[in-house]
Amino acid sequence: MLQWCILRTYHVLALVLCVSAREDFDWTKNEKTSFYYSTFPTGFSWGAGSSAYQTEGAWNIDGKGMSIWDAFTRKKGKIFLNDTGDTSCDGYNKFKDDISLMKDMKLNHYRFSISWPRILPSGLKSEHINEKGIKYYEDLINMLLDNKITPIVILYHWDLPQLLQEKYGGWQNVSMVNYFNDFANLCFERFGHKVKYWITFNNPWSIAVEGYETGEHAPGMKLKGTGAYKAAHHIIKAHAKVWHTYDMQWRSKQKGMVGISLTADWGEPVDITNQRDIEAAERYIEFYLGWFATPIFNGDYPQVMKDYIGRKSGQQGLGASRLPVFSPQEKSYIKGTCDFLGLGHFTTRYITPKNYPSGLGDSYFADRDLAELVDPKWPDPGSEWLYSVPWGFRRMLNFVKTQYGNPMVYVTENGVSEKMVCTDLCDDWRMQYFKDYINEMLKAVKDGVNVKGYTAWSLLDNFEWDEGFSERFGLYYVDFSNKNKPRYPKASVQFYKRIISSNGFPNQREVESWKRKAVETCASSNQLLAADPLIGHMEMVSEIVIPTVCTLCILLSAVFLMFLLRGRI
Repeated sequence: MLQWCILRTYHVLALVLCVSAREDFDWTKNEKTSFYYSTFPTGFSWGAGSSAYQTEGAWNIDGKGMSIWDAFTRKKGKIFLNDTGDTSCDGYNKFKDDISLMKDMKLNHYRFSISWPRILPSGLKSEHINEKGIKYYEDLINMLLDNKITPIVILYHWDLPQLLQEKYGGWQNVSMVNYFNDFANLCFERFGHKVKYWITFNNPWSIAVEGYETGEHAPGMKLKGTGAYKAAHHIIKAHAKVWHTYDMQWRSKQKGMVGISLTADWGEPVDITNQRDIEAAERYIEFYLGWFATPIFNGDYPQVMKDYIGRKSGQQGLGASRLPVFSPQEKSYIKGTCDFLGLGHFTTRYITPKNYPSGLGDSYFADRDLAELVDPKWPDPGSEWLYSVPWGFRRMLNFVKTQYGNPMVYVTENGVSEKMVCTDLCDDWRMQYFKDYINEMLKAVKDGVNVKGYTAWSLLDNFEWDEGFSERFGLYYVDFSNKNKPRYPKASVQFYKRIISSNGFPNQREVESWKRKAVETCASSNQLLAADPLIGHMEMVSEIVIPTVCTLCILLSAVFLMFLLRGRI
């Protein structure tokens, strides 16, 4: 179980250690060792994750206000196939069913987010509090606790109230710091007596870069070279303010903790004996993870960011750096706001230097002066960006340990997607991904990294932002074409369930049997998934419907599996 009862004196001591202890990361040492059979420490917490916009649906139900994603998905061409999260998984109405799935998996925690516009439709606490939205989250939290599942709650997973974007420019405006603090304070007031783990922001890198630099994500602004830095600056200030609000007003009463969840790929030098490659890889990580972690742990931006952006800004004839500056007071205010670090990680890149002349224009990507490469041998299950590189996870965790004083870490996102026309519930690539990545995390724990919990992304297939419903991360398959949004377990459910019950990988013989048993159980799920659309079509007596290619494909795979299983018997 998660340990939340911390004494004030211990908390202060932990913060001192968090911001002072640091050792150098050894870039030249990359041990790619064999599979490690062992278990995690007693009390290690296992969970799964979701977010409000991606799963809840009910976009305009019970007084919810519009978010920037509600607005963004209505712009043609922004989302694959012009999908929206209007209904998504219908988690707003099906959360009880989903908690039953979690209970069956024996999850210790569930990581979800609160929709800001669902409880404050205009974004402002002073204007209107939507009690129906409050009640939804109260019911969700209560049912989780009734089932002995610890809620880990994210305050911001990208769904800013649209009115704040329209009136103020969203995270480009420093006024968001106070508005977000008001929202967070309301959440502490209403839910904090039961929620002990709070995360301010999930993956602020994506909020800043994809929301305000490239425009791929809501609100779709393309402010090259300035927008991402400005948004990140305000997000860091907002995080610090919320941490201090909790620390001063709620911690002594509620005994909880506040952290932030940072997502980053690992960057490995192309040649670990080449100093320029090492410097480029470190620059990649500092511009990614360090952009947010270094101010929070050490009080200011990484020196390499200040140097590179400052130099390029000067070459472009600007009077000041495009990277904003923290005042001395802000540095001390931000430093140490780290009860625990949430870490999201999915994949790795090889990094080598590449010069981007300032005359080509300013952008976050050009500021880094590096090139990202992939090894064609890395497994690629279909998503253009996600390659399976398990050893990068251990490297990332050890980097966090050395750079930031070995903070308490909860892995808040880790998983793999698939892109295929025909869905196969026997997701052997996902089982392999979980097995390999979780094992590298186990090696990191052996290395002394202070990892306390792991969150599989995601519990359900859900709305994957600009990819719509074409990219599926879920342990459970969701049939989005069915108005009831039925859930079907993939083989990875049984596989992950066995990792949880064993608290790791006890021995080779047992672990090797897990995948085989999981595949055996998924055959019946494939048959159910194939049958449901056919049953639905048979009920529609007013029209003739031809089974889809996907349905036929699933039926064929189910029949094939049955023959395989009979052959074994």
